[in-house]
Amino acid sequence: MNEIIQSIVGGLALGAEYALMALGFSLVFGILRVINFAHGAFYVVGGYFAYWVTHTLGMPYVVGVVVAVLGTAAIGYLFELFIVERRVDDHLATIVLTVGASLIGSAAMLALFGPQAVQFKAILTGSLHLGGVYVPHARLMTIVVAIAAVGAVYVLLYRTRLGNALRALTDDREMALAMGMRPKVLFPAAFGIATGLAGLTGALVTPQFSLAPFVGESVLSISFLTVILGGLGSLSGAVIAAVLVGLVQSFVGTYIGGSWASLILFSVILVVLVVRPSGLLGHRTVNA
Repeated sequence: MNEIIQSIVGGLALGAEYALMALGFSLVFGILRVINFAHGAFYVVGGYFAYWVTHTLGMPYVVGVVVAVLGTAAIGYLFELFIVERRVDDHLATIVLTVGASLIGSAAMLALFGPQAVQFKAILTGSLHLGGVYVPHARLMTIVVAIAAVGAVYVLLYRTRLGNALRALTDDREMALAMGMRPKVLFPAAFGIATGLAGLTGALVTPQFSLAPFVGESVLSISFLTVILGGLGSLSGAVIAAVLVGLVQSFVGTYIGGSWASLILFSVILVVLVVRPSGLLGHRTVNA
């Protein structure tokens, strides 16, 4: 029983990490209809922001996390405003632009920090003991922050004027434009929020695993699969799918072996998409 509970806890921790990434990825697609292939690069940049602040400048880790969120959000805002916005309705062009941004971001981190993984140690050490179950403090922090971030995004989208405007542009852009809403102001804001979530994830997760210029590629793959499973454009679907993916990986790794995790995960996603091609909660608009 302890082993099962331990697997559930591990799966929830993984799910929290994936949820933060998938939430930002789904947010951009749901509002802008842009598939952001640079999302993994923003994860890496967020990790390096936190590393630079804590290890180079010697400031507290909390400051590093804040700088990572604000820094990646600002870069994402400017990237959408000056580059993506010019081609926002051209899906092929936005794919090329975001792929290019991903390559540039990885190359920049490679030039600045080198090809080797940096020694970015987790600030929180030790574990919380609950009977025979051990929960690392760092992972517990990730779960708590992920829950808070998901709640904050929900409040932003459904309890603020900015959120109402973003959803209006998603539901009926022509009507929203007729009512005076300005996509050139709102779209960069949505993109900045999404990239800020990626930066937050990088700052939280890379100290627990690894921080190197190209670790964002695998994170992007998992995020993309998670969003497809949950349903493109569905924020609730992205969060639910992230938890399912984390639980599948945790249980497979515990009882079968880590090398089988990808095969079984892809098989589960394939079965779900055969039964429900739109994903778990897929709709044409952003859904709660």
